[in-house]
Amino acid sequence: MATALPGTAPYTLADVLPSVAASFGIPGPNPLDIAPNRDVVVLLIDGLGAELLARHRDVAPTLAAHVATTLTAGFPATTATSLTSLALGAPCATHGIIGYSFALPDGAGLRLLNSLRWNLDSATGPDAREVFPPESVQQRPSRLEDLAAHGVQLHYVIPAYQYTSGLTRAAFRAPGVLHPAATLDELCTGIRAVADHSGTASRFAYAYFPDLDANGHLYGPGSPQWLAVLADIDAHLSGLFADLPPTCTVLITGDHGMIHADTVIDLDARPALHRDVHLIGGEARVRHVYLDRPAAVADAHAAWSGELSPHATIVTREQALDEHWFGPTPPTPVITTRLGDLIAVAEDNAVLVRPTLEPLESALLGHHGARTPAEQLIPLITTPDFKIRELSPPPIRTSSTLRAP
Repeated sequence: MATALPGTAPYTLADVLPSVAASFGIPGPNPLDIAPNRDVVVLLIDGLGAELLARHRDVAPTLAAHVATTLTAGFPATTATSLTSLALGAPCATHGIIGYSFALPDGAGLRLLNSLRWNLDSATGPDAREVFPPESVQQRPSRLEDLAAHGVQLHYVIPAYQYTSGLTRAAFRAPGVLHPAATLDELCTGIRAVADHSGTASRFAYAYFPDLDANGHLYGPGSPQWLAVLADIDAHLSGLFADLPPTCTVLITGDHGMIHADTVIDLDARPALHRDVHLIGGEARVRHVYLDRPAAVADAHAAWSGELSPHATIVTREQALDEHWFGPTPPTPVITTRLGDLIAVAEDNAVLVRPTLEPLESALLGHHGARTPAEQLIPLITTPDFKIRELSPPPIRTSSTLRAP
């Protein structure tokens, strides 16, 4: 069996909400050993990688000083998958949002669903909420539904458009009080509103801020633009920490880190990669390759391996499942069919772009999704007066989402 990559964290993003639920008294494991409190806010800063934060701790001294532990995002390290893993407390082999885009049967064959935008065919395609209802694509209950059933009041401090988005419906699945937050000022105001009450009833809020990820994609992680956003986040959260009552615990994490692309491979310009290929999903760091016929797997594997070596590792669906790339529990047959016949994972800082069909994504400088520690490791940051007790290592997992084949 292959060995884990260096820097793998023992706990994952999927451990956060089970721990929060346990802290509210809901029976179940508390892997992060979160102490009880009246209110809890989980703030996800999109693109906040642990290695990036450690590298730029001088720009974000408050965040860096309050890192309680480091988590693994899970494979693939991409927003739609990670948010669903967070909300359900389970990896994507369980919930089925297996990447940025993946194929679903639409009656006439297979069609790509962009799960981040919940659009058909591409990020700019038609709205997919009627063709692929989110609650049908992802049918498992979320931990937010568990919290609500336990009497915890739910709040969302997120950009307003996200409240009814396909991804929110698929992952979080539970209504709550919306505090629209498109800016850092609005984000902090919304979190203060959640914590500022005199009642005894518990509140849970999911909060989200996208700008760090957006600037990393456009200008590269560590760029002046990215650093300016990180500094602004740190300054606002420093003020927020000072204002929060002791009855509110804030847990801050990310959904993935990011790499700066240095080797760009144009999949559209390589005809050999399209022989017997029906669809190509995923994103620039992880590609799902759906073939026209099962008998073509061996030839397609040889073609993709020959064309992309050493910049990408190519495995079959069966190998990825055998090695538990998408989580330790085998997926259902429905979820299994969403995986590509082949899966191509970029290595080092390479990206596998499709400029013809994905012009916006192909022009980006920053990317994520694959297995490197830079993409996989994310911090768990706590409010200054709340400390996660020292964690003992969990039993060794078959965490093959971070393993080389």
